[in-house]
Amino acid sequence: MSKRRVVITGLGAVTPIGNTVAESWDGVRAGACGIGPITRYDAGNGKVKLAAEVKDFDPLAHWSKAEAKRMGRFTQFAVAAAREAVQGLPLDGLDLDRCGVMVSSGIGGQNIIEEEYVRGSQRGWDKVSPFYIPTAICNMAAGQVAIYTGFRGMCTCPVTACAGGSNAVGDAFRYIRDGYAEVMICGGTESSITPLSMGGFTAMKALSQSEDPNRASIPFDLERNGFVMGEGAGILVLEELEHAVRRGAAIVAEVVGYGASCDAYHMTAPAPEGRGGAKAMEIALADGGVKGDQVDYINAHGTSTPLNDAGETEAVKAVFGEHAYRLMMSSTKSMTGHMLGAAGAVEAIFTALALRDGYVPATIHYQTPDPVCDLDVVPNQGREREIQYAMSNSLGFGGHNASILLKRWEESEWS
Repeated sequence: MSKRRVVITGLGAVTPIGNTVAESWDGVRAGACGIGPITRYDAGNGKVKLAAEVKDFDPLAHWSKAEAKRMGRFTQFAVAAAREAVQGLPLDGLDLDRCGVMVSSGIGGQNIIEEEYVRGSQRGWDKVSPFYIPTAICNMAAGQVAIYTGFRGMCTCPVTACAGGSNAVGDAFRYIRDGYAEVMICGGTESSITPLSMGGFTAMKALSQSEDPNRASIPFDLERNGFVMGEGAGILVLEELEHAVRRGAAIVAEVVGYGASCDAYHMTAPAPEGRGGAKAMEIALADGGVKGDQVDYINAHGTSTPLNDAGETEAVKAVFGEHAYRLMMSSTKSMTGHMLGAAGAVEAIFTALALRDGYVPATIHYQTPDPVCDLDVVPNQGREREIQYAMSNSLGFGGHNASILLKRWEESEWS
């Protein structure tokens, strides 16, 4: 079977800068910062005081108390975002056996694990909640989205740390392109702002200990010193092009390429010179039949850690050569923090909207240039700029790398 074209026809998001796609994208365009003091637990005794939390998310605005109790916070984010993404999708008119779900989570119900450990240690291990296991496991967000939509095709959960959201989108793209489905709901979700999770990342010196929200998540800045934990979900509806056109769907952008690789090098540090990330980008370009000099914008992984940002910059130079200095590469993690398994999905949404609206997001709070990170990081102010091709990168612990290549949708191409 020849490769089929795949387009994005639905978006949903819950992020630290908005509880819908429209709110989140408005936040990006305004250069909003979603970082602030931790409120999810008492951080008084911890070295890390800041996180990028989702604000004003009320589960009871979406579900009854009993329904909400059967979903962890990470699952609630995913289902809320999926509900938004499928608006306008005629669920009762689809071949549900040809529709699937791929939703990643790097850690899953971490807060539930911590709470139930305390309960069990105090009351006895047979007294933990009967909802503990089915609400904490990583795949349950995907499962609950499938239950909500009735999608009966493949339902899976890529668990590849910070690359998971991008792997979910890329794998769903290939699944449709190669003829196994017509519609896929895909993305990622995370809720890891918990005492044990934050303590673990602090102990490995991954998190910024800055107490100034404006100088905490500062990708590519010389003074960067770690990432800021974020939370939220990003969900996309991918659809085979002819299927989308037949039903008159509004198309946001086209997915044209996907690359995945492994560093096979170290548990947490990227391979020297960003070799694994470079390979993922090369594969994505070849997969889409696109030349490097056609890419206008990269939504970088850009975590604000010294090793990641330097390695990703080297990788982009290796792949794009002199064109690396002409393209734009920003990190929206400067606004949202790092949402782990949700990051790649949310950033794929921002990349698609950048193509649709002709707006390139900024890297906010950029102050001190780093000679090693010397590309155009779109400092502090976004740009009104029509772009044709854009890439979104995700690089995860364990050496997981994923790159998604998107193309601006032109009605004239089809009509």
